[in-house]
Amino acid sequence: MSDQILVVTTGGTIDKVYFDARSDFEVGASMVGELLKEAHVDASFRIVELLRKDSLDLDDADRGLIAGYVAAADEVAVVITHGTDTMTQTAEILQADRRCNGKTIVLTGALAPARFAQSDATFNVGMAFAAVQSRGPGVYIVMNGRIFEVGRVRKDRENNRFVQC
Repeated sequence: MSDQILVVTTGGTIDKVYFDARSDFEVGASMVGELLKEAHVDASFRIVELLRKDSLDLDDADRGLIAGYVAAADEVAVVITHGTDTMTQTAEILQADRRCNGKTIVLTGALAPARFAQSDATFNVGMAFAAVQSRGPGVYIVMNGRIFEVGRVRKDRENNRFVQC
């Protein structure tokens, strides 16, 4: 077992890039390493860029890939950056996967790209790092300044936030 934190990036808004010529957003290279560097994070971690997809484009095979990677990793503390639209679905798959038992897994993302000055990305990643080090084994979602238990959270699209249900 490793004391280091595994950070798995899967894409989503947190890593989106705006292209003027196309007037569109695409998922780019992960910004998580830069966020952690700028925050002077002192915990040991390694980053794996597993996917670069909008969460609406994730399918069962992608969720299986995420779960399999997390289960096979030596680390017991795992932070996953993920798009917010289907974050709860992936969290439920991870929670149901017996291979992930005994690990503390925290999913987080952003409602605005990390590359934007007015993004919640830095705060959410920081909270996810705190949560993964302070919570016991299980799967959690960290968004909007809260730590949610899987199965008791949903995205409120109208108000652009996560809420307990």
